[in-house]
Amino acid sequence: MFDKLNNVVASSFIGRYFKLGNSGVPNARCTNFTTELRAGLATFVTMAYIISVNALVLSDTGGPCVCNSSTGDLCVNDPDYITCKTIVQRDLITGTAAISCIATAIMGIFANLPLALAPGMGMNAYFTYTVVGFHGSGKITYETAIAAVFVEGLLFIFLSIIGIRQWMTKLIPTSIKIAIGAGVGFFLTFIGLQRSAGIALISHDPSTIVTLGGCPEQYYNATTGICNGHNMESPTTWLGILGFLIIVTLLLFREEGNVRFDFLKNVVSFHPMEKTLGAMHFNIGTSDVWVALITFLYLDILDTTGTLYSMAKFSGFLDEHGDFEGSTAAFICDALSISIGSIFGTSPVTTFIESGSGITEGGRTGITSLTVSFFFFISLFFAPIFASIPPWASGPALVVIGAMMAKGIKDINWEYIVDAVPSFLTIAIMPLTYNVAYGLIAGIGSYIVINTFVWLIEKVSFGRISLDKSKKDPWGNFSFGPGGEGLAPPWFVPVVYKIRGIKRTEKIKESIEVMDVKEQTEINHDVVVDVDGKTE
Repeated sequence: MFDKLNNVVASSFIGRYFKLGNSGVPNARCTNFTTELRAGLATFVTMAYIISVNALVLSDTGGPCVCNSSTGDLCVNDPDYITCKTIVQRDLITGTAAISCIATAIMGIFANLPLALAPGMGMNAYFTYTVVGFHGSGKITYETAIAAVFVEGLLFIFLSIIGIRQWMTKLIPTSIKIAIGAGVGFFLTFIGLQRSAGIALISHDPSTIVTLGGCPEQYYNATTGICNGHNMESPTTWLGILGFLIIVTLLLFREEGNVRFDFLKNVVSFHPMEKTLGAMHFNIGTSDVWVALITFLYLDILDTTGTLYSMAKFSGFLDEHGDFEGSTAAFICDALSISIGSIFGTSPVTTFIESGSGITEGGRTGITSLTVSFFFFISLFFAPIFASIPPWASGPALVVIGAMMAKGIKDINWEYIVDAVPSFLTIAIMPLTYNVAYGLIAGIGSYIVINTFVWLIEKVSFGRISLDKSKKDPWGNFSFGPGGEGLAPPWFVPVVYKIRGIKRTEKIKESIEVMDVKEQTEINHDVVVDVDGKTE
């Protein structure tokens, strides 16, 4: 029955558009319709926690609620403010589900990639506790911060259209590119092991920062995050460990309290947004706003670039030039989602690393994304159920995915210390700072600094002190020409040809003439040019 369904869908317009296996289109992907549906379900289950967790984090800003307390307690004991904040949290549950549905659908339809999008973890914490502040105690109001996110999304779209974001990927050294995927894997593992979105196997410690957790609810201090004894006595932690063992075993054979419960008892309930929908104040003339906007921008560039690259590599989509089919559309979809998300009152939207769970299940096309989008749409009406999924139920899957993504570590160039150290820092900093972008900054920054020192030493010593670079990863192709655009942005090479008075078609023809038969066959599949009035 499933084979018949897969064949029918593959031969239809849907199968051809999404390039399903047996669809008969060039570059069809090794997957089928039912596999895509299963992959979409797997991705949604592992990231459904974002509906409640993102709302919980962002609601700490207080949203548009106004705190008029003069006691300095930031209205934590003000019943009117707390009531307003509760409405904001419900609004953000709806807003998170809505933008996740829309953004993921856009990615699936226009980029045809098995990637899911939602407001990013880490970025929402920066938005809440650094930009706006707890209960609006920061320098920027919630409405102004949301407006800054909207503008940042528009800038992002511009950078994506002209190719700067894709070009930045080529600037990342090979070993650091590999380390990104492994670092994201460790990041996922850290999420899956902690309390907010995992099985609570690790918890906070004032001396060592983290320690062994498994703390029962009655002994857990929510204010300090410290367990007052009784470690590893939490039944939910042990259920999570059991879930982890079940997942691993199946892979071998290829197969909040009373308030949350009261909300769950509603079963079907759509909460219309009352306070956060379109809550923007375009008062972006102050330096504090521009600092926040620029910070959002560069963190999003690095975070999204790293996540998209690692997911593309995990899917097997990367080509020899470090790019993947649909990359431009993917970057534009991601950027567009940021501005749309701000309308729903959320912090910047990004591609989720939990997409790796669907990829692990075999997802390779946009149908996986559309399946995830469908479940986010359903969650709008079943928010009490989906927002009540406990983190210890999805945490084990994140740990397993992290283990799978970490396998790329073996491909890092450990033989050359200048490649090895930045790659290691990339992996280590991501989970330790709870941010993909910071890991990239550490890796790329240390790579630049170390290589600059090496270059300076060699120049000052007139070559008498030099390194054996025979084991160094190849990086940087600054030549201009067919197949040699290297680090130039997509729009830059035609401009160079025009300045030089060289026709691009003539240059490509010249290159084809010196290629062997195999290379000619490959390039004829990829390049169509007009030479001497004929299409070749």
